[in-house]
Amino acid sequence: MALTAMGATAKTAQAATTIDSTHVSVEAGDTYKSIAAANGLSIAELEQANGREVGGFDLIFPGETITLPTAQATTNTQTQTPTQAATTAPTQQAAQTQTQTPTQAATTAPTQQAAQTQTQTPATTNTQTQTTQSSTTGTSHGTFKISFYDPAVLGSNMGYSGVAANLSVFPKGTQLKITLADGTVLYRTVNDTGTFAYSNPQQLDVAMPNAQIPSYGVTSATVEVI
Repeated sequence: MALTAMGATAKTAQAATTIDSTHVSVEAGDTYKSIAAANGLSIAELEQANGREVGGFDLIFPGETITLPTAQATTNTQTQTPTQAATTAPTQQAAQTQTQTPTQAATTAPTQQAAQTQTQTPATTNTQTQTTQSSTTGTSHGTFKISFYDPAVLGSNMGYSGVAANLSVFPKGTQLKITLADGTVLYRTVNDTGTFAYSNPQQLDVAMPNAQIPSYGVTSATVEVI
């Protein structure tokens, strides 16, 4: 009976007999440590290839067949190729779509253009709205402290076009142009208030999806009534 890599032995380990490229036969004096070393492997790799507990007590016997992990590594490498090919194909198609020439774009069927318009994301729509209204100017009310909240998280169905404010400063229905400190322009309609706004007339709480709320959380902005 041969001892494991965890138990030291005074007997000189014999080289396990090679059966084929992925299997060896245990000889007297062999251990997982000696077999791993003879085949350029770590003990953990050999343990995993034979379903043994990594770092456990690996009892082996003369004549027992030990599997080398070489075959598994080759299989894993081969199975990656179809996956990589499948990933590359959509990427190439996307690149070809982006490099479409002006002539091709001009000849796109009206039906396809209509479909693209219908599937336009809300984020794109908001951006276009802000761009169109960016030239609008109104009565300045100075600088306000701006915070953000997601109505959906609070269980509200009021949507993201609103802003909570002190109603004595901005009555409900007031349309505001909010220019953040970083230059971002937001257009919101006063539709709510809260304890924070009631106590802080120079503060607004802007409705915005959590995923779009700026990382800084609170900022300043110039506010105009339009």
